[in-house]
Amino acid sequence: MLEWSFQTELLEAGCDEAGRGCLAGPVVAAAVILDPNNPIEGLDDSKKITEVKREILRPEIEEKALAWAVGIVSNVEIDEINILKGSFVAMHRALDQLKPRAQFIIVDGNRFIPYKKVNHETIVKGDGKYQNIAAASILAKTHRDEIMRKLHEQYPHFGWDRNKGYPTKEHRLGIRKHGPTEWHRMTFRLLETELPFSNQ
Repeated sequence: MLEWSFQTELLEAGCDEAGRGCLAGPVVAAAVILDPNNPIEGLDDSKKITEVKREILRPEIEEKALAWAVGIVSNVEIDEINILKGSFVAMHRALDQLKPRAQFIIVDGNRFIPYKKVNHETIVKGDGKYQNIAAASILAKTHRDEIMRKLHEQYPHFGWDRNKGYPTKEHRLGIRKHGPTEWHRMTFRLLETELPFSNQ
């Protein structure tokens, strides 16, 4: 059972991102402030639950949360500022949209760029420890997956409807055969096949 929150007396936003390790598409982050009076069953790290379960939980999170938002940083921006900073910028863009505003922030991972004057805590594997980070991980993942499925309709050669832009064998074979698209991250090693392929 995941903990409710880190700082129970404040409006606490959980933050997480999806797509850091992808070769194509944006990085997407979500920020979520849950409502203690409107619990959501089954929240967990988005990687630990099925795609079907994530898609079921997404509208429930969006309906029951006190506030939620998604921030996006494009592949072009990632190439300009790097993926780590891009992930934090996406989180900041999500936090900018929250109404009510977060009074405290907890972030999955061990690094974060401070957001305005709001105190924060970084938590390694936080998406498997705290409900609000788990909710953010689910929203970030499902919103990003939706983007990649739509891009797949334009570029069906890379299997983005299945691999969502991660460096699978299918994706890299598509790049080798058809070349990169405007959605690929050109600062990433698109064809370094000696690296292990991901099945995410």
